[in-house]
Amino acid sequence: MILSSIVFLPLLFALIVAVWPKSNTIRHLALGLSVIEFLLSLALFQQFDPNSAGLQMVEKFMWIERFGIQYFMGIDGISLWLVLLTTFLTPIIILASWASISERVKGFHVALFVLQTAMLGTFLAMDAVFFYVFWELSLVPMYFMVGIWGGSRRIYATVKFFIYTMAGSVLMLVAIIYMMYLTQEATGQMSASLLDFYKLQIPFVGGTFFSLQTLLFFAFALAFAIKVPVFPLHTWLPDAHVEAPTPGSVILAGVMLKMGTYGFMRWVIPLFPEASEYWAWLFMLIGTVGIIYGALVAMVQPDVKKLVAYSSVSHMGYILLGLFAFNAYGMAGGLYQMLNHGISTGALFILIGMIYERTHSREISKYGGLAGVLPIFTIFFFIITLSSIAVPLTNGFVGEFLILLGTFKAEPVFAYFAISGVVLGAVYMLWMFKRVFFGEQGELVKDEHHPLHDLNAREIAVLVPMVIMVFWMGLFPNHFLNYSKASIDYLVNNRSNYNLTIVEPGATTVQQAQGDN
Repeated sequence: MILSSIVFLPLLFALIVAVWPKSNTIRHLALGLSVIEFLLSLALFQQFDPNSAGLQMVEKFMWIERFGIQYFMGIDGISLWLVLLTTFLTPIIILASWASISERVKGFHVALFVLQTAMLGTFLAMDAVFFYVFWELSLVPMYFMVGIWGGSRRIYATVKFFIYTMAGSVLMLVAIIYMMYLTQEATGQMSASLLDFYKLQIPFVGGTFFSLQTLLFFAFALAFAIKVPVFPLHTWLPDAHVEAPTPGSVILAGVMLKMGTYGFMRWVIPLFPEASEYWAWLFMLIGTVGIIYGALVAMVQPDVKKLVAYSSVSHMGYILLGLFAFNAYGMAGGLYQMLNHGISTGALFILIGMIYERTHSREISKYGGLAGVLPIFTIFFFIITLSSIAVPLTNGFVGEFLILLGTFKAEPVFAYFAISGVVLGAVYMLWMFKRVFFGEQGELVKDEHHPLHDLNAREIAVLVPMVIMVFWMGLFPNHFLNYSKASIDYLVNNRSNYNLTIVEPGATTVQQAQGDN
C-alpha cells in the first residue's frame, strides 16, 4: 500500500495542521511532515524495477462496480520521477514561504498538503474517473492559494486560471464517459480502467477531423494543452504567476504544469496513436511557436517575475516538441525536461520571491548593482540562470539536447527553428542578469534607509538542494534516465499497440512486464 500512503498521507497532514493548537509552530510542523512524505517516497526505489516497462506496486479494487470505476494506482518509469519531484519540492516550498506567508499560515499549509495529494494522485491514478477526480481536485487549493495569498489582481488571475482549466476538463470528462461506453460495447462490461482503454480499437478514418479517434484525441489534448500551457492557450499563466505568492508560483511551475505534459505521455499518445501521429505536425508547430514567442515576449518584460513566467511558456514548448517527435531521444528528453523545468524555474521563482521580500518590487529598472551588496544571492542566481539557459554540465543542457536530437531525427525543420529559442533564451536571461546585478545601481539599491541584506541560513538551506540537483542531473543524467528507459522504449516501440500490463511480484524483465501481446 505504499502508493496509497504516498498519495493520501498529505491529506492526513492537512488535517493535523488544521487542528494543531499552537499557531507559532505550524511552519515547523508542516516542514517536518513534508520531510516525512519525501523520505517515504524515496522508499519507492527499494521496490521499483527499472528494467520493467509495466505498472508496478499496483493497488486495485472495485470502487463503483455498476460503472466499472476502480480504485486503481500504479507506477512506472514515466511517473516515478514526477512523484519524487512533487515530494522533493514540497518541503523546499514550505521552507521558502517562512517569511512570505505571514497571514492565515495554517490555511496555507492545509491547502498545500491537499494540493500535494491531488498532484500525486494525478500521476499515479490508472482509472480514468479516479484520475479525473484528482485532476479537478488540484484546482481547488490552487484557487485559494492565488485568491487569498496573491497580489492585488489575485481575484482576476485565479478566476481566469479556474475557467481556462475547467473549460478544457469538461471536454475530457465527456470523452472519458464515451470511452467507458465503448468498453461496454467491446467487452460487455463497462470499465474506466486505463488498461482497458488501451485495448480499444477506436476508428480513425483518413485523418479527417471528424473521425472518432481524432475527436477523442482533441478532447483530451485540449485539457492537457491548457494545463501545460501551450501557445495560444497560455494567457492565464503569466497572470497566475505574477499574482500568486512565491510558493504558489513554485508549485505551479514546478509540478502542476507537468500534469499536462504527463497527460500527453500517459493518455493522449498511447490511447490515440493514429490521431497522434497524424496531428503531430500541429503540436510540433505549436511547441516551436511557443518556444520562440515565449522567448521574444520575455525579452520586453519590465517585471522580472513576468519574464520568468514567459520563459516558462518557452521551455514547456520544448517538452511538447520532444513528446511528439515519437522517438526515444525526444520522449526521454521531454520527460527529463519536465524535471529540469521543475528545478530550474522553481528555483528562479524562489530567488525572485527572496528579493521581493526585501524590496517589495519586481521592476527590473529599479534594480542594478545587486552583485555588490548581495554576493551570495548573486552566485545562486547565476547558477540557476546557467541552468535555465541550458549551459553544458547543468540539468537544462541534457534535456534540451535530447529533445533537439529527437526533433532533428523526426522533423528537422522544427529543430532548426527551435534552436533559435536556445539563443533567445540566453539573450533575455543574461540581459536580465546583467541589468539586475551589474547595471547602474537603481533606487532600491541606493536606498540607505532600507539597506539590503544577503541570504540568511534558512534561505541558503532552501537553495542548496536545488543547486545540487542542477549539477547532479547535469553531470550524471543516467542516474535518472535509466529508471525511465524501459517505459519510454516500450511506449515508442508499441504506440500502435500499447498494452501496458501489471507487473506481478517477481517479474524483473521487460518481457515479463509486457506479457504476451
